[in-house]
Amino acid sequence: MTDFDRAQLRRSVLYVPGDRPRAVSKAETLAADAIIFDLEDAVAPGAKADARETVRAHFAAFPASDRERVIRINALSTPWGTEDVLAARAAMPDAILIPKADDVADVLAVADALDETDAAETMRLWAMIETPRGVLNAPAITDLSRQSGARLDCLVVGTNDLAKEAGMAGVTARQHLHAWLMQIVLAAKAGGACVLDGVFNDHKDAAGCAAECRQGAEMGFDGKTLIHPAQIAPANAAFAPAAEDIERARRLVAAFASDDNAGKGVIAFEGSMAELLHLKQAERLLARAAAAAQRERSESP
Repeated sequence: MTDFDRAQLRRSVLYVPGDRPRAVSKAETLAADAIIFDLEDAVAPGAKADARETVRAHFAAFPASDRERVIRINALSTPWGTEDVLAARAAMPDAILIPKADDVADVLAVADALDETDAAETMRLWAMIETPRGVLNAPAITDLSRQSGARLDCLVVGTNDLAKEAGMAGVTARQHLHAWLMQIVLAAKAGGACVLDGVFNDHKDAAGCAAECRQGAEMGFDGKTLIHPAQIAPANAAFAPAAEDIERARRLVAAFASDDNAGKGVIAFEGSMAELLHLKQAERLLARAAAAAQRERSESP
């Protein structure tokens, strides 16, 4: 896939614990758009080294993949962070996910480590926003996406940690996070970065997961992080363009391309006025739809 295609295909992003070799291997066969091989929260302190070696060995055995692959490291301030960065840099994933990105310095520290080798030239950075300080600094962090040397490509919301850090409790904590989630979405859109919703914790509640995926899509998230393969299908469905939206986008693109509208910046379209920004939105939607359809064809037996 091209980088452009990948940017459209982050509907479902599955966390896989790095210390579980069978889960790590199986991840390559799943229908998730992207995989996060986790060395951080999903791995106990005593298993960190084993997880790092498991992920390193997996990338050595499978250096290429038809889906985006990300390694979540431990923070550089922890005893494992530096070794994680070195291992991830050698594994050459598509991106490294930085946990608890509180400010710009947290991102730039990892970017500097990647700059030490030409082999990691194309590697991107994802940043987790999962603390109150991270939310407040999200606009500054996302501004890094405009700086080529900073490598920032995506924000990932850590809703569980954010709720915990804010002192929120109970299964309804998410509803009190909405204002903060929208701040993060707004920061990402302003900076031109992708933004992913947090996880849905009950992998046995299919209806609840599907509803939260739809809610995330309505809020403007580009996809959702997941904790179980059973959540992949609801996420893919919720974050894929609807059939009626695809057809309308096709009609709009055709209208701008017609002889009558050639060269126009504004046209009359189905009872309203459409501008070039609407054309660009339609083209992006069609690109996402095409990428999703291609992925589904490749996953079909």
